[in-house]
Amino acid sequence: MDELKQFDGKDGHKAYVAVDGTVYDLTNVDAWQGGQHHGLTAGRDLTEMIKKSPHGKKTLTDKPVVGQLI
Repeated sequence: MDELKQFDGKDGHKAYVAVDGTVYDLTNVDAWQGGQHHGLTAGRDLTEMIKKSPHGKKTLTDKPVVGQLI
């Protein structure tokens, strides 16, 4: 989690989020510019928030996987 926090999408950092243990790179997703999207922040485990979102995990299927939370 400490390493994931470094990828908050701010100040030139990449924007990574974790969902169900998988870490996705959202850096090139326009909706995540600046590391934020509808009140969510990159660099965190967003599993619970994604489950509550209208689109769920299906929007992540084409996003690059860059790691796993351990």
